Amino acid sequence: MTSDIRVDGARLWDSIMAMAEIGATANGGSHRLTLSDEDKAARDLFASWCADAGLSLTIDEMGDMFARRAGAEDDRAPVGMGSHLDTQPYGGKFDGVFGVLAGLEVIRTLNDHSINTIAPLEVVNWTNEEGARFAPAMLASGVYGGVFELDWAQSRRAVDSGATVLDELKRIGYHGDASVRDHEFSAFFECHIEQGPILDAGGISVGVVDTAQGFRWYDISLEGFAQHTGSTPMVGRRNALLGMARVVQAVDDIAQEHAPLARGTVGSQVEVGPGSRNIIPGRVDFTVDMRHPSAETLAAMDAALREVCAEAAAEIGLNLSLEQISYTAPVAFDENCVAAVKKACEQLDVSHQYITSGAGHDACYVAERVPTAMLFAPCKDGISHHESESAEPADLEAVCNVLLHAALDVAGVVN
Repeated sequence: MTSDIRVDGARLWDSIMAMAEIGATANGGSHRLTLSDEDKAARDLFASWCADAGLSLTIDEMGDMFARRAGAEDDRAPVGMGSHLDTQPYGGKFDGVFGVLAGLEVIRTLNDHSINTIAPLEVVNWTNEEGARFAPAMLASGVYGGVFELDWAQSRRAVDSGATVLDELKRIGYHGDASVRDHEFSAFFECHIEQGPILDAGGISVGVVDTAQGFRWYDISLEGFAQHTGSTPMVGRRNALLGMARVVQAVDDIAQEHAPLARGTVGSQVEVGPGSRNIIPGRVDFTVDMRHPSAETLAAMDAALREVCAEAAAEIGLNLSLEQISYTAPVAFDENCVAAVKKACEQLDVSHQYITSGAGHDACYVAERVPTAMLFAPCKDGISHHESESAEPADLEAVCNVLLHAALDVAGVVN
């Protein structure tokens, strides 16, 4: 009955472009940091579209938005679809947003054709997936998955103002009453651009994501002694920035030792003090991101990082603080949900391949308690987290059609 149903690709594209106008940047990207005024505007627009589609909206204590379309058996746990509306600083217009609006387009298409599902459907906007303004990333979905405690998550502070997540949720009017942990799903699907070059290079329309890399995030501080650059001999200096330089090289070396799947990066959030050109750096604060699809290998990389940091601190005479602020274990997505995605690809006769996600996503934490799968769309040259991030309308439409039929397969259709 539903095999010939297709989404409205032009409507999906127009919705993404309308959302991109909120926080639009001069170079064609989007700047909508979590719980900022721009994030509020994006949420408000999404809520208005959900109301127009006849959906009921629930907001939980982390500001997650759940837009529900009733099912014939409405007491069933819903089939969820979604991602996030927040962006990186001066990021792209597709990352995350595509997943939320693809879910909405599925609902709109079902409304157009008066198709009723047995289980209810929900479109979800998770709070703070990016982790740019509040660390760590995937904060709200992490609470949902039981990885983070609610009080701890709400107490995270913004890097730009020091305001807490709870402060900002209340300020923009998105601190809901619903419990984060009590919300149930029977299954969850997340669409996303790949954020890598594999699909684009291979001319593949849909990535059927069956696994996701694990990753560890660290906050590291090295404290030495700030002295005059001219009058202090080289011997005996306690230069904190020199210690960081050794760690930066070591992080790259560790990832290279576990190539080709490993990733190791010192991020661009670096603070060096006291901030004068003729004073030896007395303190440096920086972040490290390490990833691998094997938990065992990721643990070995963690041990190597800790050893290198301790050695650098000891050799230069620095005080070391190393805190792992986030750990996401490698994920194997649910076999039945993955099979539903692959089945939809085959029914629609679209090119597809299994793929591993190199990035973390809300689906990784949702999978801790819900059968989950992901779908990837190609992005030009694999560029993401940048204003030049780009995707083709036809590719997004193809993935959204697969989402439609996978969701119908799992939710069931009223005959």
